[in-house]
Amino acid sequence: MEYLDELFRLSTVCGPSGRSDLYFFAKLIAEGKSINVFNNGDMERDFTYIDDIVQGIRSALDHNYRCEIFNLGNSKSEQLRDMIRLIEDSVGIRAKLNFMPKQAGDVRKSIADIAYSKEKLGYEPTTDIGVGIAKFIKWFKENEGVKYGA
Repeated sequence: MEYLDELFRLSTVCGPSGRSDLYFFAKLIAEGKSINVFNNGDMERDFTYIDDIVQGIRSALDHNYRCEIFNLGNSKSEQLRDMIRLIEDSVGIRAKLNFMPKQAGDVRKSIADIAYSKEKLGYEPTTDIGVGIAKFIKWFKENEGVKYGA
């Protein structure tokens, strides 16, 4: 590989060892502690499973583009409260939610425009967020030694 001039704008990446807020949500639920949820959980993020991000980066490296910028994401926003619900469903425990006002400077919604990445890289995320969260929780249980409900 002669050049590594590609630049990546990554959406909200989730999966094993990733996205700290989802990790802490899973940990707090396991510990029976409250989760602070800002803006009533109405914030939306373009959660993208790590395997899809890696596929996009690998494709860019294979193409060896120079001085390109690629948005990598799922191109679909999910509400934060829905993500918490997916974690709850995966572990079989309801979270204790502490609803807080919106934090100053917080963006209400983010979504990646991946049209250019699709065109130039053939980038196409394939992991449904529910499947991604289930994989994350499996990893979390195995690596953190967590037994929910114990």
